[in-house]
Amino acid sequence: MTMKEASERYSIPVKVLKEYEGWGLKKVMEAGQYDDQDLERLGMVMALYEIGFSSRETETYMRLMLEGDSTQPQRLDMLNRKRDSTLDEIHFKEKQIAHMDYLRYEMCRDRETILK
Repeated sequence: MTMKEASERYSIPVKVLKEYEGWGLKKVMEAGQYDDQDLERLGMVMALYEIGFSSRETETYMRLMLEGDSTQPQRLDMLNRKRDSTLDEIHFKEKQIAHMDYLRYEMCRDRETILK
């Protein structure tokens, strides 16, 4: 499958395909050609990007994955750190919402007092 076909059929940005090739993770075959194994790996690459991994983190994770099961602790650690970071962001946003709600409450309460 060509780069264009892979991009269109699996909604993988060409930029990601080029990064993947640049990482040297592809089996040795004609540049711009993708087999089933490449497409499976690219599915993982896309999943990592979707959960917020950077290009560097994704490359590191993929290299570890290709080394085999012995790297599972390192990969799990990467996922746990990303999860913790995401939870921190969520908690920060929840605090922001709580502050906004309080300000809205105060504004409405003060308005009701003025209207009386």
